[in-house]
Amino acid sequence: MTPFKLTDELLEDIKRLIAENADAQLQEMLNEYHYADIAEIADELEVEEATYLIKLLDSEKTSDILAEMHEDIREAVLSNLTAKEIAGELEELDTDDAADIINELPKEIVQEVISEIEDREHAKHIVDLLRYDEDSAGGLMAKELVKVNENWNVLTCVKEMRAQAENVTRVHSIYVVDDEGRLKGRLSLKDLLTTSTKTNIKDVYIDKVDYVNVNEKGEEVAKIMSKYDLEAIPVVDEIGRLVGRITIDDIVDVIREEADKDYQMAAGISQDVEADDSIWDLTRARLPWLILGLFGGLGAAAIMGSFEEMISKHAVLFFFTPLIAAMAGNVGVQSSAIMVQGLANDDLKGSISSRLVKEMLLALLNGVILATLLLVFTWIWKGTFTTAIAISLSLIIVIVVAGLIGTFIPLFLHKRNIDPAIATGPFITTSNDIFGILIYFTIAKIILGI
Repeated sequence: MTPFKLTDELLEDIKRLIAENADAQLQEMLNEYHYADIAEIADELEVEEATYLIKLLDSEKTSDILAEMHEDIREAVLSNLTAKEIAGELEELDTDDAADIINELPKEIVQEVISEIEDREHAKHIVDLLRYDEDSAGGLMAKELVKVNENWNVLTCVKEMRAQAENVTRVHSIYVVDDEGRLKGRLSLKDLLTTSTKTNIKDVYIDKVDYVNVNEKGEEVAKIMSKYDLEAIPVVDEIGRLVGRITIDDIVDVIREEADKDYQMAAGISQDVEADDSIWDLTRARLPWLILGLFGGLGAAAIMGSFEEMISKHAVLFFFTPLIAAMAGNVGVQSSAIMVQGLANDDLKGSISSRLVKEMLLALLNGVILATLLLVFTWIWKGTFTTAIAISLSLIIVIVVAGLIGTFIPLFLHKRNIDPAIATGPFITTSNDIFGILIYFTIAKIILGI
């Protein structure tokens, strides 16, 4: 299958057909595309044009298109639909996707939309999902699943599974519950097919099953599913009743959103924004860290000012100030990035002290190698061995301190339940700039005897 690529020519053709109200041609053209491809097309259209497509195509397809569309475009399109039209789209979606869309609707029409959903059981499930935090397992789960009672025999089980599977897009697992609905285990399809029809399910089901609680954080669910290579995981309530399941496609979204958030935070952006957001929103997200960087720069300038006499006598020290600051920032960001990645993937083992010792030895080794190169260069360039020693020794200590800061701060924040991603980027760079310049001139002053 050739990957879909949205071209300007295709987009112009679709715009032209919409303008001409050429419904039959549009339907014939779009029927060849996957709903995710049509969603990509809709994201590039004007809101009125995207709404035209949604109203033109069958709800069985447009519901999936809506779920895949960019959130802002979807919100605008939904504002052009009636409550009944929105309800028709929601009826075709799994409950988790339907609940996500309901959450984006203005509060004043939510009740009206829900009341227009003809499948009352589907509506009940959607309402049930709305009570959970969207970043929790309860907010991520879908109600559609296949479950069987431990007291049924295989024949009854197969009949019930056939009926339940009609409402499930993809059957990943068959879950076993007791009379109270509590999760007991899972059923192997192989065992089901090779066992006598009169055999009770309680005699063949597997009692070992991974599950999560409705209140579990989405990031923790992602770690569990990643660790055990699960395509789906059941969700239980506070008393162990099976209430839903989370599938891998929902977890991929969680991982992507978390990665985007950490990347932005590491780049010094304090809230979730996108390139298409308003100038004001982008300014609010970026300005706090830029202000921190400004004060950090003023602090570094003040430190240099206190060593003005020494700089006037050894002007060469001034030339290496950007190098010292840059190396401190780079080493700190490298160390903190590794720590944040390890914490996010739950790969870090051992105590904080062992991590600090390891990072100190690594920084020391790198520092010695870099300082040796710097010593040779400075000695040849300026011909002053004492000055070269002062600069090189300063670089070693600056690198070690920067490595320790970059390692300690993410671990410290993690222990305090603060997102360690905040430690990377501007925070580490600014703090290491200040410490680096202070260490640099202090050591130079000691060695040069000024």
